[in-house]
Amino acid sequence: MDDQTKIELEAAAFRRLQKHLMEERPEVQNIDMMNLAGFCRNCLSRWYQEAAAERGIEMSKDASREVFYGMPYDEWKDKHQTEATPEQKAAFEKSHNH
Repeated sequence: MDDQTKIELEAAAFRRLQKHLMEERPEVQNIDMMNLAGFCRNCLSRWYQEAAAERGIEMSKDASREVFYGMPYDEWKDKHQTEATPEQKAAFEKSHNH
């Protein structure tokens, strides 16, 4: 496989993951993703920002989140994010206390 095809396939897979998380499973909370997988939508938006920076493209945290979420982050939170339960918070502390 040539490099360009590989890049195109990787980009398509990323877009599919983004669509899945944003459109098909918006009810899945970021804290649950962090507890189970060690990353969440915010991580993906940060990785997008970091990739831009590696290419000399200046992008703020808010701008990268808006690109990933498809809307301002505060709007996403109002529509989809719930307050973390004590159990979710405890699981987060346990899994991220290193």
